[in-house]
Amino acid sequence: MRDAVGDDVGPWPADEPGFWRQVVERLGTAVLVLDTAGRVIAANPAAERLLGRTAAAMRGADAHDLLHRDADGNKVPRDRCPLLHALAEGQGARGEGGTYLRGDGRLLAVSWSASPLTEDGSVQGMALLFTDATGDRRVHRERTARTRALEDLNERLSLVAEITDVLGQTLETDEALARLVRLLVPRLADWAAVDLRTGSGEVHRVTVTGPEGRDAGFQGRSVLGAEGAGEGEDSPLGRALTGGESVLQERVAAVTPAAAHPPLVALHSGFLAAVGARSAITVPLGARDRITGALTVVRTDPAHPFDEDDLAAVSDVGRRVGVVIDNTRRYGRQRAVAEAMQRNLLAPLPQHGHLRLAARYQPAPAGSQVGGDWYDAFILKDGALALVIGDVVGHDLTAAAGMAQLHGILRSLAWDHTGPPGAVVDRLDAAMPVITTVPLATLILARVEGDPDTGPWTLRWTSAGHPPPLLLSPDGTACFLEAGQGLLLGTGSVGDADRPDATHPLKPGSTLLLYTDGLVETPGSDLDTGLDRLLRHALTLVHEPLDRLCGKVLAHLPPGSTDDVALLALRVPPP
Repeated sequence: MRDAVGDDVGPWPADEPGFWRQVVERLGTAVLVLDTAGRVIAANPAAERLLGRTAAAMRGADAHDLLHRDADGNKVPRDRCPLLHALAEGQGARGEGGTYLRGDGRLLAVSWSASPLTEDGSVQGMALLFTDATGDRRVHRERTARTRALEDLNERLSLVAEITDVLGQTLETDEALARLVRLLVPRLADWAAVDLRTGSGEVHRVTVTGPEGRDAGFQGRSVLGAEGAGEGEDSPLGRALTGGESVLQERVAAVTPAAAHPPLVALHSGFLAAVGARSAITVPLGARDRITGALTVVRTDPAHPFDEDDLAAVSDVGRRVGVVIDNTRRYGRQRAVAEAMQRNLLAPLPQHGHLRLAARYQPAPAGSQVGGDWYDAFILKDGALALVIGDVVGHDLTAAAGMAQLHGILRSLAWDHTGPPGAVVDRLDAAMPVITTVPLATLILARVEGDPDTGPWTLRWTSAGHPPPLLLSPDGTACFLEAGQGLLLGTGSVGDADRPDATHPLKPGSTLLLYTDGLVETPGSDLDTGLDRLLRHALTLVHEPLDRLCGKVLAHLPPGSTDDVALLALRVPPP
């Protein structure tokens, strides 16, 4: 044979007797030679070492029956063996993750490759090469475990972030807790329950949810609070409520009948028993110095118990939920005060001849803040009927207080000054920054002039940036009174020009509606759409009694309204 430059190098070693046997025997890769029936006819020393078996002991044995096992050590059916399939078809094959049984009984993860041995085109057997893949499998398991741990952590973090976002969208306690349990089940737990402390010292189970929303009959229960160890302070629920402690029950033990426990223990253990809990976490809602309740989550699968990472995530949720509940309770108290103040400041409507009046005040929906909307009607000293509808900018107690200030000042100015409405509102605008805390406001001040019994009647009004009055005629027509528009109160318009006034006759049987913007403005809809909706609906009610008309107008508010509404209606006597 010649080398790359053509020099003679002597005979090729492969031509020497026994060369390939020596190669196979010295090869570091394990090799088995099988006959066409799958019996072992030869094994190199590497195979002997890897399998813990001698070549003599393996010779003549069925390789599949001797070696092939599943991951649990059980024999693999022959029809599921890829090596036997390759042997039967006389084709090469390879595999990852197979398992062989060593001579000492240990299982060996292998990677393998098989090539047919042919002579004159006929398959005489199979050469099987295999290596120890135990390390690869361990690395794969570790990598899989790390990936799963990262996925679990990401899911927990995503859940906590979503809960924080969702709870921040409401200021209503019941709605916040309902949203909470819907997020926890089934993403984190099979069951979830929330217990809140009440002002009377009780613990009230406000919400429970499980598969398909079931509550296991525990929602709405109330028991005495944990004031001492005898009352259940040592139970997971008691430890969370009284000590601010988060408790992980990786394995829920069997419990004695609930009747044998103090009420707080019975509430907790009875719930766990009823839902078949195998693992549970109970955490306080809020911080140690301000605990409003407790959250309990349950898993029913013994193969998937809660762990310390779950405990940390649920504890974080509990702290966040506690802050939300504390805020909603404070908001509820403020809202109740503001609503009561507003309603008490809305004076009774006067009786003025045959003219009829009706009014409504509707607070903003639950979860929205209180506004500064108001209405008023009173008889002036010259005999005219004054009508007022107004809205102070802002949505809090300050706005409600500002409404009260404007309400009183406007009454005084209108009574003292019998001129046109625009002049009265100009005086109010001038006084507002000096004797009120109101930054901006809209309103309509109107006078209904004419004999209160016989008429004829005329409406004279001015508008400070307020939505236009709606006039309904008994013949089925309607129009918005868009004249008399001036700037909002508080914009510094005083002294530039007199506010405009407008007049319009009120025909017998007609109905006038004054309203605040909450009736016609909703998120996602423009003002023109809201005005058109009000006009069309009000026309269908033109012959209804005035009180019923007001009620039905408010009942027709579209979903999504977030503002309070004031409505004042006047009906002129029919001919």
